[in-house]
Amino acid sequence: MPNPKDSVLEHISGLRRYALRLSGNSVDADDLVQESLSRALMRQRKNAEIRNLRAYLFSVLHNTHVDRMAERRRWHENVTEAFLENSQFCPASQPDRLALYEVAKALDAMPEEQRHALLLVGYEGLSYKESAAILGVPVGTVMSRLSRARDTLRRLTNRAPAGQAKKRRRRKTGGKPSDPPEDSKARA
Repeated sequence: MPNPKDSVLEHISGLRRYALRLSGNSVDADDLVQESLSRALMRQRKNAEIRNLRAYLFSVLHNTHVDRMAERRRWHENVTEAFLENSQFCPASQPDRLALYEVAKALDAMPEEQRHALLLVGYEGLSYKESAAILGVPVGTVMSRLSRARDTLRRLTNRAPAGQAKKRRRRKTGGKPSDPPEDSKARA
């Protein structure tokens, strides 16, 4: 006789796909699958006969989802709409994706030596010494390439280092770094 746990394991990927469609997000889907499998295994321990395991598991999953929805409905009746709107807020991911795309384009545009140093140290997390050994150059060369790579990346992504804004303001106004730019004086 096959082990019932093994036969249940065969259906987990299908259950997860179905749960993902029911719940709308992967965290809730994983919780739903776990809870439904727990219910199904409890019933198997009671030696209840299950003729079609796949259909039974999907039925348990569906019923678990219905139970959760009813519980949430009861919970939502006691909560204000303003709270629900704020609790379901999720910031848009487009700006982050655009920034990553911009960085990827900038990496492709920078000189190869700089890109290699930046990727080894900044992305892979290797030390200067390890990067130098991989690239076959002295540690100082890696440090120099990395510094130039960071400057190139800032320039290509239009992001100036923190100190650059003060220098530009000083050049524009001819004054001290604490002086506001001329445009803001006119507005005040």
